[in-house]
Amino acid sequence: MTPPRPTGTATVLPGGPRRGRPRTGVPLPLLLPALAGLAFLVLPLAALLVRAPWSSLPEQLTSPEVWQALRLSLVCATSATALSLVVGVPLAWLLARTDFPGRGLVRALVTLPLVLPPVVGGVALLLALGRNGIVGRWLDAWFGVTLPFTTAGVILAETFVAMPFLVITVEGTLRAADRRYEEAAQTLGASRFTAFRRVTLPLIAPGVAAGAVLAWARALGEFGATITFAGNFPGRTQTMPLAVYLALQNDPAAAIALSLVLLAVSVAVLAGLRDRWTNAS
Repeated sequence: MTPPRPTGTATVLPGGPRRGRPRTGVPLPLLLPALAGLAFLVLPLAALLVRAPWSSLPEQLTSPEVWQALRLSLVCATSATALSLVVGVPLAWLLARTDFPGRGLVRALVTLPLVLPPVVGGVALLLALGRNGIVGRWLDAWFGVTLPFTTAGVILAETFVAMPFLVITVEGTLRAADRRYEEAAQTLGASRFTAFRRVTLPLIAPGVAAGAVLAWARALGEFGATITFAGNFPGRTQTMPLAVYLALQNDPAAAIALSLVLLAVSVAVLAGLRDRWTNAS
């Protein structure tokens, strides 16, 4: 049998086709839809920058209403993220590490706010935590606590829509983490909670950070559940998305200016924190 004859970088097999190095170019049927998808995502942002009232932008951004809405948005989004971390990380661990009847149903309920219209979420919050809600009536009667149309109501509405992003991210990280480290810690005498606190939590820290950033960004942009459950009161419940909506009806230039602020804050935080958790992993 005649051995293959080398011809440069290719090898010719007897009776077979000539084979060379694999091509590394992007196939045209994939490149064109990819570019179209990129253009679809970038074009609205570019239009926002092009149509921005740059000459009057300093005046628009120095108004007290803008800073009031921005401060409230940052405070509420950060508080909603902290609340999501406190209850969402244990919930993710429960879904990833334990077997119990109805776990699939629980996971579906946890992820339901991802696809539920935010306005429907706001209505559900009103029926549950409103003054006449199934839980809210007891909060009002026993403790004098009224949540709708308050800053606390904004935080709860943002937590409702943002926490699923944290839970599914942390659950995926937990499933990918090596469980042998936890088992080794328990073999050495650590309790399950100690193993989680000292071993598992540092191991999944990049995933927790990623989920927290996603939850924060979602909370910062929340509109539907907030306006339904908390209303639109300046200084108390009017976050930046609500201020943009209100300004769009009366002053489009102000709405564009507010949108630029919200866009800049979101991009800055996402870009900065993404580098941190990517390097940590």
